[in-house]
Amino acid sequence: MEQFREITMGELLRETASLYPGNEALVYPATSLRQTYSEFLDTCTDVAKGFMAIGVNKGDHISVWTTNIPEWTYMQFGLGMIGAVLVTVNTNYKSSELDYILRQSDSTTLVLIEAYRDTNFYETARTVIPELDHVRPGELKCPNLPFLKNVVYIGSRNETPGMFTFSDLIKLGRSVSDVQFEERQRSVHFHDVVNMQYTSGTTGFPKGVMLTHYNVINNARMVGDVMGMTPKDKLLIQVPLFHCFGCVMSSLNCVYHGSTMVIVEYFDPLKALQYIQQEQCTAINGVPTMFITIMDHQDFGKFDMRSLRTGIMAGAPCPVEAMNNVREKMHCPEVVIAFGQTESSPVMTMTRRDDPVDVRVSTVGRLLPGIEGKIVDPATGEDLGPDTQGEIVTKSPCVMKGYYKMPEDTKKAIDSGGWLHTGDLGTIDNRGNFKVTGRIKEMVIRGGENIYPREIEEFLHKHPKISDVYVVGVPDKKYGEQLLSVVILKPGETTTEEELIEFCNGRIARHKIPKYWEFTREVPMTASGKVQKYKIVEQFSAKYAS
Repeated sequence: MEQFREITMGELLRETASLYPGNEALVYPATSLRQTYSEFLDTCTDVAKGFMAIGVNKGDHISVWTTNIPEWTYMQFGLGMIGAVLVTVNTNYKSSELDYILRQSDSTTLVLIEAYRDTNFYETARTVIPELDHVRPGELKCPNLPFLKNVVYIGSRNETPGMFTFSDLIKLGRSVSDVQFEERQRSVHFHDVVNMQYTSGTTGFPKGVMLTHYNVINNARMVGDVMGMTPKDKLLIQVPLFHCFGCVMSSLNCVYHGSTMVIVEYFDPLKALQYIQQEQCTAINGVPTMFITIMDHQDFGKFDMRSLRTGIMAGAPCPVEAMNNVREKMHCPEVVIAFGQTESSPVMTMTRRDDPVDVRVSTVGRLLPGIEGKIVDPATGEDLGPDTQGEIVTKSPCVMKGYYKMPEDTKKAIDSGGWLHTGDLGTIDNRGNFKVTGRIKEMVIRGGENIYPREIEEFLHKHPKISDVYVVGVPDKKYGEQLLSVVILKPGETTTEEELIEFCNGRIARHKIPKYWEFTREVPMTASGKVQKYKIVEQFSAKYAS
């Protein structure tokens, strides 16, 4: 049995800083910020004391609504040091979603930046919390949000009524003594919740997944071990930190292994190329769409990618073509695939760096050490044998504590035997490699035939003109559902519906050939890079309703 470490975020950071004090911990090229582990520990400590100074107690929930900025990582470790819970807020959220998260999570504090894309976070917060105009920082009383006391602003405004600034926070922290700080740290237990991640809410209201120090640190440890991460590695972090891919598989992975975090504020293919070359990054994490977009960039050939060694593709099915191109064109021979979900902290299986290429492109790999997984019949719950499709379930010390204030939903997700039901369909082969064949909810039933979109997507990815493709079911009076394929072509390419149907004829079964085809440049996605297939269905259902 794998030895799971019993260690808190604060203990881990102090351990790494004592082992590699002069190693670069954090690089933020946008502002030329560079910090060693020794300096990073000092800043996280200052931030931790700052939150103590504004009254943050052990177990308090702190909602963080920012892009990938250095302050995010300071809060990740600083709040962990003092036993507070970082509640991640999706950067795509608007006012009603912010209101829901603050209310459902019982957050005492909200931390935000000025703006991102088309949303002004500062103004949105003032709409949700109108009382800000009439109070001094730290004295908030909001009838709709009874727990909320503090709002902390990160940005360049001179006046922020009702809000602390991040620099205020650091100054106030100087009043907290080392003795008080150490006493608080000693009260933190590794089984305490450290992070609450709100699931993307593709169905119903988002649920707060409670993850402990033990859950996420051990998951980050195993993920980095599979990647072969060492103090010599530099990981480009372009996936959102508010998602487990960012804060567990990326930042926490780096801190566990003494590696360097190279942080990009938000995904930008050109910045990714520039920073990989400039910082000599050895690793890169991303969803397949990110890798495809980087390789499709018109300036891709001008940058030297030879420093890359490894990385993780996850968060969505990884097309075979994209995997091969990342290995060859991006000079990333040890790239691996990871599979899991937020509720399992998040990774359950990974391919290994020395796996044969066919395993790395056709499966999501084997279970991580100490993690159990199997395939069960979704209807009966009975265990299924090798190469038989069913639901993927898992049991391990990485499975969440539960959904915050949602006991019924927790019971639905984790059965009486402690197995987490993922909602993913898959198979397992005789070598222990898992394959994901789709989501139970995404399966299309056309005229009584069960069709799995993933299989058709993999096939269409082989077409030389296709960059990306998503297959969904749209309602049909005669057959129940018909297949719709939404295609993104490679730059400069053109094709027709007829050409793609001809490509399918004789190569996949007739009932699997999409009836409808749409050509687009982008598809609806969550901020963490997952395609929202239900939105594609909503978008086109009326058009094809028969």
